[in-house]
Amino acid sequence: MTVTLADVAARAQVSPATVSRVLNGNYPVAASTRERVLRAVDELDYVLNGPASSLAAATSDLVGILVNDIADPFFGIMASAIQLEIGGPGGRAGGERLAVVCNTGGSPERELTYLTLLQRQRAAAVVLTGGAVEDAPHAAAVAAKLRKLADAGTRVVLCGRPPTPDTGAIALTFDNRGGGRELTEHLIGLGHRRLGYIAGPEERTTTRHRLEGHRAALQAHGIEEDPRWTVYGRYDRQSGYEATLELLRRDPSLTAVVAANDSVALGACAALRDSGLRIPDDVSVAGFDDLPFSIDAVPSLTTVRLPLSDAGARAGRIAMGREEPPPGGIATIRGELMVRGSSGGPRE
Repeated sequence: MTVTLADVAARAQVSPATVSRVLNGNYPVAASTRERVLRAVDELDYVLNGPASSLAAATSDLVGILVNDIADPFFGIMASAIQLEIGGPGGRAGGERLAVVCNTGGSPERELTYLTLLQRQRAAAVVLTGGAVEDAPHAAAVAAKLRKLADAGTRVVLCGRPPTPDTGAIALTFDNRGGGRELTEHLIGLGHRRLGYIAGPEERTTTRHRLEGHRAALQAHGIEEDPRWTVYGRYDRQSGYEATLELLRRDPSLTAVVAANDSVALGACAALRDSGLRIPDDVSVAGFDDLPFSIDAVPSLTTVRLPLSDAGARAGRIAMGREEPPPGGIATIRGELMVRGSSGGPRE
């Protein structure tokens, strides 16, 4: 049953006019009253009608793009490609759509808030980029939001994110396991047997999948993993720097460091140089994603190239209905191993 403004007013024990003032933000309301109204909105999952111009249509001209960190090239490249594709026929103002990039900062709560706001605005489409948080209550909450968006006519596309079954969302997912395995197998093929691994945040699907690929390669080649060889951290350069120093402290005999992404790998390279070690003569380094700076690093970075721009563009076209979804609503996008100067055989 549809929740009405009157239902919210009854729950908050205020007048419908007060609820309207709180939601529209166009009239001063006491803080305690505002809090009561917003709590009632959340409890009832009330969806406010979007702008008046959208009321005559099932959806508006708004497209939401959710990213963890717009300053991270991984997300910036995908968001840019999505935005370039969202114009075209169908919009009421010359065919264009308004892209709104929602920066969650990796916060599960903020992710849910943005999904609610986009639902209220009757977004034409929503694209969620990057890995998901591995938390059952949060996953259930996100799935519920995605179902409501899809039921209201919003196209939902996941780009670089695992599928969410029974939500109506189309998933373009990266083969992080396969890429992680191929990267480590490359280093093993060069003769490395003592490989440190710098993982991303423990709660992220991308972290787990890439680490599972790394471990699968070790297992396939009969290499027993030492618990000291894995350190978790953030997906940034500073984390890579600190984690590499920790790996060297734990086991100075490591001959290779595999990083969760290219930014982490740059930090690893800096830490190795500051420790008096040469790359790759003393320690090889490998990253993941093949971000634009990777080829310009010294030495250039061995990594796994993900087609971030192509994936974002495809997500944008699907979101706008200009490309058919993949069979079954899921497509797996493979990476490509890029062998460069940062990897070589282990020191004697």
